Amino acid sequence: MKLFYDFHIHSCLSPCGDEDSTPNNIVNMALIKGLNVIALADHNTGKNCPAAMAVGKKNGLVVLPGMELTTAEDIHVLCLFERYEDLQKLEAHIARTRLRVKNKPHIFGRQRILDENDEPIGEEEDLLIVSSGVSVEEAAGLVAGFGGIAIPAHIDKPANSLLAVLGAFDPSLGFTLVECAREGVVDLPRIVDSDAHYLWDIAEAEHWIEADTCSAHGVFAALRRMAERK
Repeated sequence: MKLFYDFHIHSCLSPCGDEDSTPNNIVNMALIKGLNVIALADHNTGKNCPAAMAVGKKNGLVVLPGMELTTAEDIHVLCLFERYEDLQKLEAHIARTRLRVKNKPHIFGRQRILDENDEPIGEEEDLLIVSSGVSVEEAAGLVAGFGGIAIPAHIDKPANSLLAVLGAFDPSLGFTLVECAREGVVDLPRIVDSDAHYLWDIAEAEHWIEADTCSAHGVFAALRRMAERK
């Protein structure tokens, strides 16, 4: 079946994410846009994924747990999972390597953790938009080891992308799927996402993935098939 997607959406947990980008607002906007599946991908954390997944389940929207990893080189890598428990393991590993810099909400923005009713249950004190100790050379294998798929994010953008930082795409890095708005940038399967930091930036029902079922398992299996199709 054809499922319309946006696998790269930031919530209010990302300091650069809008305060209105709560789990309920994100899910409802995705439904208004006609999407079938989304993924939350905050910077170096997935702590708002449980709430978004719960809201999505209630409203008939598949929500994959995800994260936008910042490598040691300042390259953004989209990390998608079928199960939140696997994402938690990756996050714990990243947290041990990440630079410890206290967030200054008045400068960078708040980093709010919400429940499925959009009520605050915590706030990240350390700034999330910093480099981790995970190198780009180890990212693909590390994420796969925790059961996920690592996808170089927005590779056609001039900042924090693999091509912008390294200058070229190196197949030996192990990535088999990329996030890119333009065709033909690299010779790999691609997904096209919004990287939305505001509700109105969430993608329209334009890009789709062919999956066996409209479920987290079905969508993740479809992504794996794409990643294996070189």
